[in-house]
Amino acid sequence: MQASQPTTSIADTDATTALRSTAILVVDDEPGMRNFLRRALQRECALLEVADSVDSGEALRRRFHFDLLVVDIRLPGRSGIEWLEQLRADGERTEVIFISAFADLDMAVAALRAGAADLVLKPFRLEQILTAIQRCLERRATRRENTLLKRQVGGQGATTRIVGEGSSIRELYQVVERVAPTSATILIEGETGSGKELIARAIHEQSGREGAFVAVNCGSIAADLLESELFGHTKGAFTGAHSAREGLFAYAHQGTLFLDEVAELPLPLQSKLLRALEEQSVRPVGADREVPVDSRVIAATNKHLRDVVTEGGFREDLFYRLNVVTVRVPALRERREDVAILTDHFNATLAGELGVHPLVLQPSDRAMLEQYAWPGNVRELRNVVERSLLLGELPGDLCQPDSAPGAVHAAGGYPDTWTLEQVEKQHLLTVFERLRGNKSATARRLGISRKTMERRLRRWESD
Repeated sequence: MQASQPTTSIADTDATTALRSTAILVVDDEPGMRNFLRRALQRECALLEVADSVDSGEALRRRFHFDLLVVDIRLPGRSGIEWLEQLRADGERTEVIFISAFADLDMAVAALRAGAADLVLKPFRLEQILTAIQRCLERRATRRENTLLKRQVGGQGATTRIVGEGSSIRELYQVVERVAPTSATILIEGETGSGKELIARAIHEQSGREGAFVAVNCGSIAADLLESELFGHTKGAFTGAHSAREGLFAYAHQGTLFLDEVAELPLPLQSKLLRALEEQSVRPVGADREVPVDSRVIAATNKHLRDVVTEGGFREDLFYRLNVVTVRVPALRERREDVAILTDHFNATLAGELGVHPLVLQPSDRAMLEQYAWPGNVRELRNVVERSLLLGELPGDLCQPDSAPGAVHAAGGYPDTWTLEQVEKQHLLTVFERLRGNKSATARRLGISRKTMERRLRRWESD
């Protein structure tokens, strides 16, 4: 049977963009139909292969990864429906469009029950098969989006607005704007709560990439499950793998995969991540072939990754692969000029979300907030503002003890009746407590020698 000739240009359809990254396998025993679909689709697809039977199609499927199968129902040997039933029984979730010149109602029902995405009757025009392909790709994208939404349920819903006007944050803006449009792998270093994921989201939004932003905390997933989470798995790959599942690399296709706390990756998995970055493909657990992916990777850590490499906890070659561009997020204590700006931002936005009136902050309140060391960084400040909105006042555990009830605070947050000795003592003891009694760290933070600090502690203990 001769296929009808195309009546429209493929470049004029909405499916064109999606097709450019799609791998398609056509299985049909009619040479005319295979040639028609080859001519129509080959130049627009990432990969197009054709076969004349289920056996030859299965051989190609085991060699290559395909996003979509276009299969004739009636084929020599096994039928297309029998093949699809076997694929689904094996846990394969590749989308399938059936084509047939002899379909009746019973056959259509059987095809859909087997798991087909669509059924197109021969002879068909080019726009008909393109519409079916577009529906399949949209269905796959929706499935991925639903999976990502389930992962995000219960989260606070990150905003990509970077708040601050200090010199350090302005420098950070400039780095983000410069690296975002590139495809470079980026390593973000910064303390816990400093806003590393916020920076990663900002880079993604300014990158122009059409895919999703997918975040995973490498330290929060059990080591034996993390490989499956990243790369996916086949049915039966391990106990509990009742069906095949795509990994986060696949969900981030044409988007960004954010690997938070990347230093927590087990060493065996680091080698597989390195290969994925080098080859732009992943091998699902239990699979015998690799799946191509186009995912930009942004990694983050609250450690100095180079030190972890020196200690033998991280592969040097993976470090250099991730460390194409390093972005350092300053701690909040390093950008105290932004404390007031961030406080006002959280005060306004969270008050609206909680349905309460914003806090009225006095100068002494602001002085206290700026004086506080913020070991939990921006995340801690946000939580403090949220708690204060619910309670109607700033929490008392941020306040320094007063020497007398109703004492007036000076600009530094201490009562203006205190002597310099009292201020010095209180500040040293506060830093010492926040650093959990680490004398060396406290001395470094205060810019004094450990001996000087110990001498003052002994003097105050004897008072």
